[in-house]
Amino acid sequence: MRLVKWSLGTMVLVSLLLYGVMFWWPRPPDTTEARVFATDGAQLDYCVLPQLDGNGPSAKDIPKAYTPSAPNCYYTTFPMPILQHCREPITKGFPDMRGLWLAYDGLEGHMERIEQCGDRFVVTTHGIIHDFHADSTLKNGSRDTEGATNSCANTWASMDVDRNAVLNFHPFGISSITIVKRWMEGDELRWKYPKFDDVIKMKRICTVPDKQRIFTP
Repeated sequence: MRLVKWSLGTMVLVSLLLYGVMFWWPRPPDTTEARVFATDGAQLDYCVLPQLDGNGPSAKDIPKAYTPSAPNCYYTTFPMPILQHCREPITKGFPDMRGLWLAYDGLEGHMERIEQCGDRFVVTTHGIIHDFHADSTLKNGSRDTEGATNSCANTWASMDVDRNAVLNFHPFGISSITIVKRWMEGDELRWKYPKFDDVIKMKRICTVPDKQRIFTP
């Protein structure tokens, strides 16, 4: 009986802690460069990728970007690339997922932009910006919101790339739990999220479709 009470008490404490982190934990200072929202990023050709030749800023030189906190915890106009000026080559063993992607199977119409340099990724999609280093640490992971739900709930995850070149998202840095996986199959992007039964299949596109230039949840 004592063991049952202890287990239930532990579950309650963990639940309260997670709830507090999700809804009460203050967001970090917003270091997003002003240029990111100064111009419409939907106007660019995303089939033209930056040359990662090392002749320019590295991943650590670019300030981290965040989803806007006000008024609704999501962006409306598609932002400019965060890593636009980064020139650090992608870390050895990491997949090159850079580009603009549109789902044609599993979640048809879903679009996301992926940027990379060094061990850093930025995934911009559905009103949010997830900017992180895939170094397995929570400190350098994605610290953002689920803005499109209108709850502004905090999200916090560490990321790593495994030996199969799969990018894994671990909630709250719990390495034994993987909530999102992304990987390449040939020239196409794949990703899996428990919310959806199927693997999302995405093809490369060059420009943001007109209906997705302005985001509304």
